[in-house]
Amino acid sequence: MSRRELIGTEVEKLLHSDTLRGSESLRRLLQYLATKAQENPDVPLKEYQIATEVFGRPANYDPQIDSAVRVQAGRLRTKLSEYYASEGSHDPVLIELPKGSYALNVHYRTPEISEPQPHSVEPPPAPPEKKKSFTVPALLSLLAIAVAIIFWQAISHRALATSVSASAKNTPGSLQVFWNAFANGPDEPWVIFSNAQFVGRPETGLRYFDPSNKDPHQQVMDHYTGVGEVLAVHSLDQVFSTLHSGMRLKRGSLFTLDDATNSDLIFLGSPSENLTLRDLPTARKFVFRRVPEGPRKGDLAVMNLQPAPGEQTVFLASPSNSPLTEDYAVIGRVPGLNPKLQVLILAGTTTFGTEAAAEFVCRESSMDQLLSRLGVSKSDSVPPFEALLHVTVKRGVPVQIDLVSVRKW
Repeated sequence: MSRRELIGTEVEKLLHSDTLRGSESLRRLLQYLATKAQENPDVPLKEYQIATEVFGRPANYDPQIDSAVRVQAGRLRTKLSEYYASEGSHDPVLIELPKGSYALNVHYRTPEISEPQPHSVEPPPAPPEKKKSFTVPALLSLLAIAVAIIFWQAISHRALATSVSASAKNTPGSLQVFWNAFANGPDEPWVIFSNAQFVGRPETGLRYFDPSNKDPHQQVMDHYTGVGEVLAVHSLDQVFSTLHSGMRLKRGSLFTLDDATNSDLIFLGSPSENLTLRDLPTARKFVFRRVPEGPRKGDLAVMNLQPAPGEQTVFLASPSNSPLTEDYAVIGRVPGLNPKLQVLILAGTTTFGTEAAAEFVCRESSMDQLLSRLGVSKSDSVPPFEALLHVTVKRGVPVQIDLVSVRKW
C-alpha cells in the first residue's frame, strides 16, 4: 500500500472515531493536513495558509496576535495520542503531527509490515565446540531484551491509557456542565482582557484617560492591565486544560466586532476598563455605573436594576481613601451578537473582583452552588443569567467569595 493510501485509510478512521467526533474544528484541520500530505508531501505548510484556508481568518491575519493555529495543532496532537492509547490501540499504522511542524507523519506500529531490510550475508558458522557456548547466552540475552521491550511497551501503553481515562473521570461534573459550550464549540473562545486607557508614564505617574479633561488622544497608553486579570487568565487556562480544550487570548484594544460574530467570548474586566463591552450585548440586571451623587460620587458601583424585596440597589467596593477589604463582581452569561454563540462576563469594580469572578467559575464547589441556584441539572444546558458576588479582600488577595444574588434572563 502506498504512503498516500495509508494516510487516507488511517485518517478516515480518525475522522469517524469517538475521540474526534465532537471536535469539528480538529476534524477539519486533520482532513486539510492529510490532503496536503497526500498531494504535496514535500511542500511545507505555513501557519498563515492554515489560518486562512481552514479557520477562515482574514487576509490580514497576524500569527503574533492570533494563536488559533498553534492552539488547534496542540489540541490535535493530544487527540491523536488519546486515540492511539484507546480505540486505535491496535491500528497497525499511526498518524502523528510532530511539534514545530504542520506535516503529518505516518509510520507502522508493528515490525511485521515494516519496510524490508537489505539482505546481508551471514558469516560462516563457528566450529561446533564454540557454537554452543556462544549461541545459548546470546539467545538468552536476546530473549531477555525482547521480554523487557514487550513489558515496557505494555506498561507505557497501559500508563497512557490509564492517564487519559483518569483525566476524563476526574473532570468535575459541574465544571463540565458550565463550560461545555465554550470548550466544545467550533473554535476556541476568545478571552478578552481589559486594558484601560491611561495617560502619563510609569516613571512619573499614570492616571486614567479623561476626555473631559482634554487629555490628548495621541498620548493614551492602552497596554497595561491589572494583576487580577492576569490571575484570571491563569484560572481559565487551568479549566480549559482539564477539559482538554483551548482558548485564545487578546487584549481589549485589539478586539474587533468580527471576532464577536464567529466565536464565543469571555470578557475579563468591567466596561469601565474593557471598553469593547460597550458595543456588545451585556448585563442588564447588574450593571456597572458611576455613582451620580453623594459622598461616593464618581466611584464605580454595581447597580441592582431589579432588586428583590430587601435587596440593596447599589454595591460599592471599599472607598479609595481606605485599604481595599471588599469588592463586588458580576458574572454574566448572555447571548452574543450571533445568537448561536455566547458571551461570558467576569468583572469586578476593581481588578481583585475580576480575579474573584474567574476563580468562582473555575471551582467545582462554586459551580455546584451556582447551578443549584439556577435549577440546572447535569444534563441541562446553562441558561442566560447574571450573578452578583461579594468579595472579601486581604492584602490584595480575594480570600472569600460569596454568591449574593442570581437572576435568570
